[in-house]
Amino acid sequence: MSAVRPTRPSLLLRLRDADDHEAWRAFVQIYTPLIYGFCRKHGLQDADAADVAQEVMRTVARRIGEFEYQPDKGTFRAWLFTVTRSKLNNFFQTLQRQPQGTGRTTVHELLEAQPSPQPDTDWDHEYHQRLFEWACGQVHDEFEASTWQAFWQTAVEGKAGASVAASLGLSVGAVYVAKSRVLARLRGVTKEIDEDAGGNQAESVAASPAARAAEQ
Repeated sequence: MSAVRPTRPSLLLRLRDADDHEAWRAFVQIYTPLIYGFCRKHGLQDADAADVAQEVMRTVARRIGEFEYQPDKGTFRAWLFTVTRSKLNNFFQTLQRQPQGTGRTTVHELLEAQPSPQPDTDWDHEYHQRLFEWACGQVHDEFEASTWQAFWQTAVEGKAGASVAASLGLSVGAVYVAKSRVLARLRGVTKEIDEDAGGNQAESVAASPAARAAEQ
């Protein structure tokens, strides 16, 4: 059974305290895979993508105090994209100054893969997908197996409530109550991470093919 937890300050607010090791550990666990994957999609090899991700983390550590949550002026998601893009540009500029023939992807190919100045739909989706995956890992053990399966099979796998109810030995009403409970908890956890991500994104991301793949 899940327990009612007190609302905590958002992770972004907690990061202002350099001694909040729990917050920084969570931040690294959540966002490093996102940044690494983004770099890989733009042509960087494994080691280079890992290096850029580390550079982004260092920059965030230095500059997180500059970020204020003001949805009308910009989200953390967009701010993190800007930092990531800046570090990618630095990498490309350094690579341009190196002699060719090192076995890496050509500079021309990498430059063609540079992200646009504004976050695209891929970045936005992968950002919310990563938060969803992490939140699922955090709350999974708070629920009974049947509750979690009722949520997963309806929200993620898209199965009909009646079918799920029959397979789990629950009433249809109990299945949808379970789905609602888990989604509410996921929204709460994602809002603790990023206040801009605590709305209906959990449900929309849960229904995506990427969410289904994450469980496999």
